[in-house]
Amino acid sequence: MLRLWFFPHPLSPAVLAAMTCLTPLAVAMAQGVAVDTPSTSTTPAQAGGNGLTQPSSAPETMTVTARLDRARLQLQPSTGATVHAFSRKALETIPGGDNAGLNSVLLQAPGVAQDSYGQIHVRGDHNEVQFRLDGVQLPEGMNVFGQTLMTRFADNLSLTTGALPVEYGFLQAGVVDITTKNGATNKGGNISVYGGARDYFFPSAQYGGQYGKWDYFLTADYVHDRVGIENTTPSFNAPHDLSNQYHFLGHLRYTVDENTRISLIAGVSNAQYQLPNIGGQPLFGDNYSSLLPHAPQSGDLNERQKEITDFGILSLQKDIGAFSLQTSVFSRYSSLGYSPDPNGGDLAYMGISQHAERSVMSTGAQSDVTWRVRPDHTIRFGFQVFAERNITKADATVFDARDQMVNIHTGNGRTGDIYGLYAQDEWRPLRNVTLNYGLRFDGVGEYTDEHQLSPRINVVWRAWKGATLHAGYSRYFTPPPFEVVGGTDLRQFATTSGAAPSGGSGTVRAERDHYFDAGIEQVLMPGWRVSFDAYYKLAHNLIDEGQFGAPIILSGFNYRRGQVNGYEFATSYDHGPLSLYGNMAWSRAIGKDITSAQFNFASGDLAYISQHWVHLDHDQRWTASAGGAYTFFYRTGHPTRLSATMVYGSGLRQDTDVPNGGVVPQYATFNMALVQSFRDLFHSPFFRTTQLRLDVTNLFDHPYMLRSGTGIGVGAPQYGLRRTILTGISQDF
Repeated sequence: MLRLWFFPHPLSPAVLAAMTCLTPLAVAMAQGVAVDTPSTSTTPAQAGGNGLTQPSSAPETMTVTARLDRARLQLQPSTGATVHAFSRKALETIPGGDNAGLNSVLLQAPGVAQDSYGQIHVRGDHNEVQFRLDGVQLPEGMNVFGQTLMTRFADNLSLTTGALPVEYGFLQAGVVDITTKNGATNKGGNISVYGGARDYFFPSAQYGGQYGKWDYFLTADYVHDRVGIENTTPSFNAPHDLSNQYHFLGHLRYTVDENTRISLIAGVSNAQYQLPNIGGQPLFGDNYSSLLPHAPQSGDLNERQKEITDFGILSLQKDIGAFSLQTSVFSRYSSLGYSPDPNGGDLAYMGISQHAERSVMSTGAQSDVTWRVRPDHTIRFGFQVFAERNITKADATVFDARDQMVNIHTGNGRTGDIYGLYAQDEWRPLRNVTLNYGLRFDGVGEYTDEHQLSPRINVVWRAWKGATLHAGYSRYFTPPPFEVVGGTDLRQFATTSGAAPSGGSGTVRAERDHYFDAGIEQVLMPGWRVSFDAYYKLAHNLIDEGQFGAPIILSGFNYRRGQVNGYEFATSYDHGPLSLYGNMAWSRAIGKDITSAQFNFASGDLAYISQHWVHLDHDQRWTASAGGAYTFFYRTGHPTRLSATMVYGSGLRQDTDVPNGGVVPQYATFNMALVQSFRDLFHSPFFRTTQLRLDVTNLFDHPYMLRSGTGIGVGAPQYGLRRTILTGISQDF
């Protein structure tokens, strides 16, 4: 049993061939990843041919699917970057399996820190993580709590970090590339029911198939629980924390011929959340008890938030001799709505009660082309362009200077665009050296109008047997999030209880970085790998985000200067039914002088930060994760798999006598899973594998804090999930 393909670099074809748990198609597809990923021992030119080996009895459609899948991977190599790969078996082995959120999966990678609202921070950045489906980048959305993309939709996925090649733009702390399931390799259906503690109820279904040149895959689920948002107290159950979520994802493909394929991916997510309360909070003003005599206690507030996301991607993939291309058009609509306490609770405790709505509509195109000029030269070029429309509306109730209740309506809309062009050459000057260099031109015309020409270069050296060294430099340009708050709202709230802490309203600008990365990977013996990686980022106009006010809506701001640096160590071992992995990372992220959206901050904090370096609120010095799995009876029709994972964090930042001067307490959580599978349990050609599972989150019920409620741009306190026991049954057919 393979626990986790969780290495800084993909596996070599020789190691993959030895893993008998993989199907021939999975091996072939994984070989495609390996030859395309720079950190492996071979490049596409070094691999000695582009064909995939298939059993003579394999269906022709399977061969075509595998070849086109590999051709798509070759469009976007990661030469010189660090790739952490999660196979389908790895996703199933993590406690929760397909029921686990993507953030839970990504926390198993080095340098990924856990935060509230399901957020993750990769290598000391805030939310600069881009998501791709089959190589197509999705525009940013408004999601804060929800997981629009479901783990069960992924056939495999990878997290790429480091000095990225030029095809990756806009969000560059990490690239999460999801290879979606399809009907050719996932025929049949599955029905699952999962649930347990805290009213957790999670039914799901999926179905895939093939009809001639068409193949399709569909999955849908419904989530009902009382842990939608992190608890604001260390108690076992969170007050007022009900959530209901609906998700649907579908994939339809048509293979025109062996060199041409058209695909459509569509998704819908609808989520509604109650916001947990904090009891015993003081009123906003001394006289508010007389102004609002019927206001509820702070522990009885009824605040709610709703998030909706819809997206679609239409792609054409084509091979023409020495050229391979994929061109796509896509659209994403994302909205967020906040409803305050209907009995005036927000006004009593925060001085403002507002119905707030934001939405972003993004439409765009992406094209990537590979030109195999010579065996030692591969040229790649392409572009990305997004056209976006942002709408913000709010109806607020506040008290004016005479303690009279007044209503204020605010709203604005803005249309803008983001674009990027790139070209690069992957060159093999020596048999064991690969050089990838290129230029990228990016621009943004939204709240700010800026552009930049960015050079990038990476080198990979197979220095000795089993060793791969890599180093790179990348110039980055990161546009600001489009959902920033316009400063025109400030004047309307002046002299009211909803007035901003200060009056500055500088425009949020694009971040510009110099990024350096170097590392080494060594195969010590078959199945055992170790790696070390170091990075340093020097930023101008470093972008951070924070929650300001009751609606849990993140808004962006800039530090004039920023520095992020760190180190990562990872190791993994896989042999037969046993697999183990572990990693540890050290990071430091600091900034100086807030130069935009200053109205969100107290004047004293602004004055201090203008003269002193401060830790970013999401700066976590030490991050670690580890896991293991063993499959009993793995050669039989009734294997039993036992797995466990651990996540450690030294703590995010909190305020002391200086902003972000302290650290919340460190923590370590342990999760476990027991999965029993039965193949052909009902002795029926209709029913296939039956699976029973038991998952325990936070096995030792250790209360731990993610956020203390203080810090730059930090909202309410947030505590991690207490021990939760969940069970499930799924049936393949």
